[in-house]
Amino acid sequence: MRRVSVDIGGTFTDCSLVWDGNYVEAKALTTHQNLALGFNASLKIAYEQLGLGLEQVMREVDSVRYATTLGTNALIERRGPRVGLITTAGFEAMVPLSRGRGYGEGLPDRLRRDLPMAERPEPIVPVQMIVGIRERVAETGEVLMMIDDEDVRAQVRALVDNGVQAFVVSLVNAVVHPEHELYVEEIIREEFPEHLLGSAPIILSHLVGGRKGEYARTSSAILDAFLHNAMYHGLSTLELNLRDNGYQKPMLVIHNSGGMAQLNSTDALQTIHSGPVAGIHASEHLASESDLGNVVCTDMGGTSFDIGLVVKGGVKFYDFNPVIDRWLVNIPMVHLVTLGAGGGSIAKYDRLRRAVAVGPESAGSDPGPACYNRGGREPTVTDADLVLGFLLADRYADGAIALNERRAERAIEKELATPLGIGMIEAAKLVRQKVDNDMANGIAQELRMRGYEPRHFTILAYGGNGPLHACGIASVLGVERIMVPPFSAIFSAIGAGNMDQMHIHERSVYLSLYDSNTRSLFSDFDSLNAIVEQLESAGRDDLLRQGIVADDISHRLELDMRYGNQLAQTAVISSTTRISTSDDMMALIETFSKDYGRRYGEGSQAPEAGIRINTIRVASYSGMSPLKLKDVLPNDSDLKPAGEATLKRNCHFVGHDEPIETSFHELSHLSFGAVVSAPAVVISPSTTYLVEPGWRLRIGRFGSGLFEKIK
Repeated sequence: MRRVSVDIGGTFTDCSLVWDGNYVEAKALTTHQNLALGFNASLKIAYEQLGLGLEQVMREVDSVRYATTLGTNALIERRGPRVGLITTAGFEAMVPLSRGRGYGEGLPDRLRRDLPMAERPEPIVPVQMIVGIRERVAETGEVLMMIDDEDVRAQVRALVDNGVQAFVVSLVNAVVHPEHELYVEEIIREEFPEHLLGSAPIILSHLVGGRKGEYARTSSAILDAFLHNAMYHGLSTLELNLRDNGYQKPMLVIHNSGGMAQLNSTDALQTIHSGPVAGIHASEHLASESDLGNVVCTDMGGTSFDIGLVVKGGVKFYDFNPVIDRWLVNIPMVHLVTLGAGGGSIAKYDRLRRAVAVGPESAGSDPGPACYNRGGREPTVTDADLVLGFLLADRYADGAIALNERRAERAIEKELATPLGIGMIEAAKLVRQKVDNDMANGIAQELRMRGYEPRHFTILAYGGNGPLHACGIASVLGVERIMVPPFSAIFSAIGAGNMDQMHIHERSVYLSLYDSNTRSLFSDFDSLNAIVEQLESAGRDDLLRQGIVADDISHRLELDMRYGNQLAQTAVISSTTRISTSDDMMALIETFSKDYGRRYGEGSQAPEAGIRINTIRVASYSGMSPLKLKDVLPNDSDLKPAGEATLKRNCHFVGHDEPIETSFHELSHLSFGAVVSAPAVVISPSTTYLVEPGWRLRIGRFGSGLFEKIK
């Protein structure tokens, strides 16, 4: 196996190189002006560790997989084309009204409740760029009003006169009758062929989202059109960079649905949050191979803290209607919660509460934290960790970034300690305590909202700062076990290397498996299976177009189920791809019932309200050889003392008034099964493990480890 996987974050670009059984990790600063430069730098660090050359790697590698932040950055900067929307006449106000709730979507709870100060986001499609055409389709797919050619042509000309650079066509009930949207596309191409208008993308809403819900589907198509140019040019530049270096195979792009595809089969919207989703996929693979049970995935990088769930038993957590930036969309996306809490998160003095606030603003990679000595003047979490003694100034990022402790001290003193009237060390402790509490509260809210208790989960701590803050987070939650996965600093890149080529297709339905009024069971299996077959066919065509052999294509059937009209909805994986008998249906209901009971308490199931399927989803995929992550943790029989520390010095811990002498160990000097007692710091080229008082750490393979609370 020879594979390159790259995850570009807000601060670092992570690279994983697998070469004939050798696993290499590398990090380089993200170059936002040209992401290919950061990619090249991190890849160079990786292949030089194996004594290889760029030409050989590019010629012989099996695949290059890429998780990107291009789309996220384009949304933040509002960098995109002038988008025009064509919708059904009478529905022109659908997007501006945004269900009457658009002012609050994408905002924290505190701001969402502040109605007097509510402000809607700056619209991507201005009102003057929205036109309606005469046509109408019923929810059953019946055509109530045929489309009017001349009316469509007139409205398209009006948009062109207003300077449209990208078209979105979103007609009412297009998911059950897409022919009208397809016909509008034909008219646009007839009126303005590419040689006249240029390469203006035409986005059809039914191809972006297959579920009902006009506003969310339209928002999805608008965002896809807005991001199209940035993604196309950015990723094409990266692909040209690979071509220039001798790589001739298709570049693969990670999707937020939990799979990947070639660039020519990737929608811009599918790349949003693709890096963190790759980390969740790697967590799922590790949890199944290591039998970890329920896992909460925590990725603490330089800019953000991402939370995901992996629950034993085949339950898939999707966002049915995720909010991207400030807009509700309806693409199938692996559930993810992102907090503005990373190593580069800026700490501020909160004058109203006379306390420390951390994030969501980040110093990023340029200028970075004050201690990076690149011009940053505001204190960050990394500055606090350095001042408290947990980081060695000459060993950070394997010595690639020399930290300036004096600049960190000056930033904390000026911005925090002096306004608070306390010492610099106490201010640094407050920063660390605040960010750990914020991350713990985010995890607790996420788990309890879904019916789980944090103490029943193992925390998986990865990202460059995950092992450094894991004990503090777990102590707040009452969690007693933390696993640091193999290659934790680049774990999302590892996840990208483990993904299958996959496409997801879904359709909204209204199927009652059990009707509580008539006390009857669903029996029209042919109609249900016909929908499944159509979705499988669409996924199969996607993969065949990318050169996948038909015999290598598999399908997974998922059904969004709920009791009656409850809002609690669960994605249940069916054990078969066809529901052909009453036994198959009862097995599906039993799976749903067991999961519901685990989440909300046995006995909380409510079949008397009826059992419904709201969405049928088919994941079509071609399995690729995964990396082996089995047997990475030591057993009790493997344990042995860690040995003498390479360095001892005083460090300052939250909850302890006096400094404590702390042992510093080199990870490369610790053998498999070594037990590191607290307080201690373990240094590796890409991350730092902090064993806080009351904990111990078992060292595993490939940089993995297990933190355990001492009882």
